[in-house]
Amino acid sequence: MAGITLAQAQAQLDVWIAASTAVASGQEYEIDTGNGRRKLRRADADSIQKQIVFWDGWVKRLSTSNRTSRTRYLVNE
Repeated sequence: MAGITLAQAQAQLDVWIAASTAVASGQEYEIDTGNGRRKLRRADADSIQKQIVFWDGWVKRLSTSNRTSRTRYLVNE
């Protein structure tokens, strides 16, 4: 396995940010089951936030590693 690319990390970050946006508009809702009301959760916002932090870290690391290049000089005497 070659590792995670910047494009893959960015795509994952975009997915999790979209999930956060969707959840923000309706984290919980209630339905009438006929026998009473039931509260349902669409997603776990804490898990989504952790994934955003995780993938944001990868994007930042990979972006930084792409910008910095080191030149090494070897002297053979």
